[in-house]
Amino acid sequence: MEYEQYRRKTCRYCDALLGNPFLDLGAQPLANNLPRREDADKPEFHCPLAVVKCPKCHLVQLTHSVPAHLMFDEYLYVSSTTQTFRTHFAEYAADVRSRLAEKEKPFAVDIGSNDGLLVSCYDKVGMRGVGVEPAKNLAADANKRGVMTLNRYFGEDTVGEIVAQYGKADAISANNVFAHIDDIQSVARNVRELLADDGFFVIEFAYLVTMLEQMFFDMVYHEHVCYIGVTALGFLMERFGMELFDITEVGTHGGSLRVFIQKKGGPRKRTSIVDRFLREEKEKGCLSDKVYQDFGGRVMAFKEKLNRMIREIKSQGKTISGYGAPAKASTIINFCGLTPQEIDYIVDDNPLKQDRLVPGRKIPIVPSASLNEHPTDYVLIFAWNFAREIIAKIEPLRERGVKFIIPLPEPVTV
Repeated sequence: MEYEQYRRKTCRYCDALLGNPFLDLGAQPLANNLPRREDADKPEFHCPLAVVKCPKCHLVQLTHSVPAHLMFDEYLYVSSTTQTFRTHFAEYAADVRSRLAEKEKPFAVDIGSNDGLLVSCYDKVGMRGVGVEPAKNLAADANKRGVMTLNRYFGEDTVGEIVAQYGKADAISANNVFAHIDDIQSVARNVRELLADDGFFVIEFAYLVTMLEQMFFDMVYHEHVCYIGVTALGFLMERFGMELFDITEVGTHGGSLRVFIQKKGGPRKRTSIVDRFLREEKEKGCLSDKVYQDFGGRVMAFKEKLNRMIREIKSQGKTISGYGAPAKASTIINFCGLTPQEIDYIVDDNPLKQDRLVPGRKIPIVPSASLNEHPTDYVLIFAWNFAREIIAKIEPLRERGVKFIIPLPEPVTV
């Protein structure tokens, strides 16, 4: 079979055999690999995008794995683009620092450090920070700005290099990256090796239960190989001699968790919130199959609703543009079969994405000035998790009669 070499037969957390997917979004291009305009006619890599639940540890995960270098050697998502994330990571660093109050200048390592935003926040709160980032362009940019970043994958050699130069880490963080790693067992092993005995590992990820309840299926793309619940995460950490001790709910990506982990028998007492999440996942049916089958059915219904809405708008001779070209936009656009005939263009504030095209469907990505220079009747907000910030920014368009569409959890016009 065409994609057999990429198919994942066993669970990434527990090695159990995987069954059939509960959601299949078809063969899709890589969501963050945005072709340049001059490359519009070149063939793109596609791979099946389908989701399955492990019958043993209950991890929700992709059925196929794309080689990491195809997605991460050059990377166009930049954490610092929005004020929302600049504020978020400043608060994040303060939270980590407060949990290490007894240490004079604690040492923190950020895995998948992107443009170095969190590492720079660690420095500002009196910590020593080092980033580990595989994307050459982002690591080079961070180092140029004085943010210490190793251009590496987080492997055994990288851990040895860090320990030799800086010692063991008081804190290790991995934000919206823990779900991106196919060989996650080696990462867990390496984290334990790098972590000081009284240190902690903190990860932030879009929460599985929120995705299911709010219908955020556009979080499914090839980089996100796992969709994490507390039950599955606890199972993985237990395998590698670690334990969850605290959880904080955060608002990023529509609803995320920040989970704190230490070596088994570490100095921090487990909070009751960990048990609350475990109990709620069981009560909500996340350990059985029905909730996932229902989710798959709702996603198929969404496709029909959004396409019907767009057909009605276009039948009236109206025009539609998009706002935001995050990876989730590619999932919606390719799943729903949207083309430049439906969406004239998409604006994005990240200059790295401008003058490129949405993968698969070749919708042009342009600067936000286009909304004034070439206004459309409707703006479909693909970056829906920033909808409030975006609508406030382009509010003058509403006075000119422009309407906004927020696609999820249900397509609505505001």
